[in-house]
Amino acid sequence: MSDTAVMANPLSSVSYTGRFAPSPTGPLHFGSLLAAVASYVDARANNGRWLVRIEDLDPPREDPSAAGAILHILDAYGLHWDGKVRYQSERHEAYQQVLQQLISNGLAFPCQCSRKQLGGLPHQGNCHCKATTDIAWRFLCPAGELCFGDGLQGRWCSDLTQDIGDFVIKRRDGPWSYQLAVVTDDIDQGISHIVRGIDLIDSTARQILLYHALQHPLPCYSHIPVALEANGQKLSKQNLAQPLTTENISQTLWMALSWLGQQPPPQLQSCSPGELLHWATQHWQPQALTGQRERPAPEGFQREASAG
Repeated sequence: MSDTAVMANPLSSVSYTGRFAPSPTGPLHFGSLLAAVASYVDARANNGRWLVRIEDLDPPREDPSAAGAILHILDAYGLHWDGKVRYQSERHEAYQQVLQQLISNGLAFPCQCSRKQLGGLPHQGNCHCKATTDIAWRFLCPAGELCFGDGLQGRWCSDLTQDIGDFVIKRRDGPWSYQLAVVTDDIDQGISHIVRGIDLIDSTARQILLYHALQHPLPCYSHIPVALEANGQKLSKQNLAQPLTTENISQTLWMALSWLGQQPPPQLQSCSPGELLHWATQHWQPQALTGQRERPAPEGFQREASAG
């Protein structure tokens, strides 16, 4: 099976713009901090910009106080962003324009069918319907294999029919999908490098398909390993991971950098967050994470370990 697309290596001619884009469904936890620190330090080490975007597109799942709490924690930990914070809830018109472009190019179709209704088979564009309401919009996925080069995980491939299929870009109940919104905003904000957790790597093929459909160059991807609870689950809001606090910020940052393989000197635990991040920027070695997919979180940040 031939590649549908192979992601190029990072281009030195592209100015670096990175981002951290949390969903306001709860407070940040140690796993969130790892992604924020890795993306921030990678941007600063490459003399780049670092943006923050709040992905608030699903109000029923969101905590009204979470966005403010997230920004407060980032600021307290010295992770100062460039420019204004973007809120996806203010971007519906932009997403509609991208959807209309995909429809006009024959790359999106309305659908009321689930995979169960199709006997478990991929949609492959075969559930077109005449209804104009109570429908989802799906991206028409090509067949074949899509491979891309990840900065930390190497070559990563997906079977587009079996692994991806015709994925939703606007949900039947109204909200925009993560896939369409994130690509629309990454293009609009000029994001050139995406550093995030490997739990999102399966979304990358979908996003690359959208980049190609919109005829836009791809960003460079690097997926860091995820931190695990004592029971092997990843640290996540869904799994009730312990929230970050403003206590012992320098020690927590020091542990995050250690977990990321950066070996900060012990004496930095007593430094300010700014001094720690400056050291990390000057000594950043992302290759320390090459090929790693998961590691236990420090015991103090494991829910069950601390509960015992």
